[in-house]
Amino acid sequence: MEAVYTASATATGDGRNGHVRSSDGVLDFDLAVPKEMGGPGGAQPNPEELFAAGYAACFHGALKAVARSKKITLTDTAITVDVGIGPNGQGGFQLQATIEAEIPSVDPATAQELIEAAHQVCPYSNATRGNIEVNLSLA
Repeated sequence: MEAVYTASATATGDGRNGHVRSSDGVLDFDLAVPKEMGGPGGAQPNPEELFAAGYAACFHGALKAVARSKKITLTDTAITVDVGIGPNGQGGFQLQATIEAEIPSVDPATAQELIEAAHQVCPYSNATRGNIEVNLSLA
């Protein structure tokens, strides 16, 4: 693959309670472990939130691209991605994701077809396929 764009970010400090900064400086903030994982939580994001945000934006773009390719006009769409983290039973941790699509401008069968097609196109879906559990649903 020849990359058409490469994002770069650096983490410093104490990992999940550290700091991240993108190479262009657009992202530049502290991180905090969520309270549910024994951390302080609060106003700082955590890696799972960042992953969920990226996946949601990417999947939404894939959904729109698939709809355009099928000449389907979508309005008022939204994608919500929930990313969970938990022990993998082997001393490490694993992720899971649930993707919920709001596609009110088409019938449920068409909406299901679109999210399944988007799941084949989305780079995040392609990167996670076979690596983590990903569930698709309609709102």
